[in-house]
Amino acid sequence: MENINQLLQVRREKLEKVRKLGINPYPNRCKRTHKIGELIEKKDKFLESGEKIIIAGRLNAMRRQGKVGFGNVSDDTGKIQIFVRKDNVGEENYEIFKLFDLGDFMQIEGDCFVTRMGEYSVRASMVTMLGKTLLPLPVVKEKVVDGKVERYDEFHDIELRYRKRYLDLLLNPEVKDTFVTRSKMIKSMRDFLDARGFVEVETPILQPLYGGANARPFVSHHNTLDVDLYLRIALELYLKRLIVGGIERVYEIGKNFRNEGMDRTHNPEFSMIELYQSYADINDMMELTEDMVLHIAKEVLGTEVIDFLGTEIQLKKPWCRAAMLDLIKEETGFDAADFDFVKIKAFCTEHEIEIEPTAGPGKLIEEIFGVFVEPKLIQPTFVIDFPKEVSPLAKEKPGNPLLTERFELFINGNEYGNAFTELNDPLDQRQRLEAQSKLREMGDAEANVVDEDFLEALEYGMPPTGGLGIGIDRLVMLFTGNTSIKEVILFPQMKPEE
Repeated sequence: MENINQLLQVRREKLEKVRKLGINPYPNRCKRTHKIGELIEKKDKFLESGEKIIIAGRLNAMRRQGKVGFGNVSDDTGKIQIFVRKDNVGEENYEIFKLFDLGDFMQIEGDCFVTRMGEYSVRASMVTMLGKTLLPLPVVKEKVVDGKVERYDEFHDIELRYRKRYLDLLLNPEVKDTFVTRSKMIKSMRDFLDARGFVEVETPILQPLYGGANARPFVSHHNTLDVDLYLRIALELYLKRLIVGGIERVYEIGKNFRNEGMDRTHNPEFSMIELYQSYADINDMMELTEDMVLHIAKEVLGTEVIDFLGTEIQLKKPWCRAAMLDLIKEETGFDAADFDFVKIKAFCTEHEIEIEPTAGPGKLIEEIFGVFVEPKLIQPTFVIDFPKEVSPLAKEKPGNPLLTERFELFINGNEYGNAFTELNDPLDQRQRLEAQSKLREMGDAEANVVDEDFLEALEYGMPPTGGLGIGIDRLVMLFTGNTSIKEVILFPQMKPEE
């Protein structure tokens, strides 16, 4: 600890020396003319022309011998060696160079050349301090073995990586690649929907009443209005109001918040896309889902086959479509099509499936599916015909009032999307939400609430509509080969440090 404190003190002493030289170690402006990636890409051009350039970046390595110094400087496009000779920059500027530490930001004016050791470099005519770092960066060592770069002493402590994501991004290039891929995926998603006439909107995050999903909300309080407000748990009900208002194709990409447990696929704050299309149904939503995910894969990854940690996921159309009850029977031999509560409850008890006090046969069927079927759905599969009991916002399946026109998309044993033929009968919708309200009174904290304003909107008339929600974080996990949602959220929720 004493040695660390001494290192920190040395940096502060160098900072003070820079200031005593009359130099601002944190200047307001930088005069960068080129990024490092351009120097590397157009190497021959810069070597032939001798063009004067100015680059800026973070100092990653430095070594000095007498009147000559070398260093590596990086920006977000690449890394290049710099060559600083006292005779070239002058005695005063070279003294400033000696006050740099690893991690400092610097500006280098000069030209490109090749050293006697054959290293493409920037020959400095002046160096300028852009930002003095007071804490040393963790050191990650690299060396080339048989033509491959091997890294040592990596910054890999999981807790520390998530809590100090800025260091994670600096020291682990593959982490930055994940978030660049995420950004490209969301842009591709937007481009796909915009090209099909969808309108992107923003709806309230703070809501007087939450709804659109079975989840427990976060509660806040507005002092001026003296009312409790809720962080939204879903985008659905406000987007449906816009369908009522005549926006026939609408979508939103935004954050949802659910006051629930945390595990490898759940974070209390997560990103969703929800979209609604007038005069469409669940079949249209299946086709749109296939097309959109395939479009993103081809545009961002350049392929329709994803290698997820050795498991090949084939995104080529058409994807499998299978009814929930059929999948359960196929996997277990148990036939629950008659919704016999006593029989279904006995099956759950026999297989040690937890039974909630408020659960009916439909909820238990969903639990059986989650235990026996869901983990085995590796290739993209639309699971259709969900029980009405667990689908209060979806239309009944014609010919079977116990089921609804709803699907969930499963890939590699995880759920990625949820879609309905949306319920637009205001009287039926009221009955369903009131039934949910009774479940809440019985102790189901995640049951839907009765939203009178939404029900009033439905009474003004909503056209036949198909709706779809996809978890963006999970889709990014699939596309980047990550098994934890914390790897694809820049600043995931963490337990407080002791």
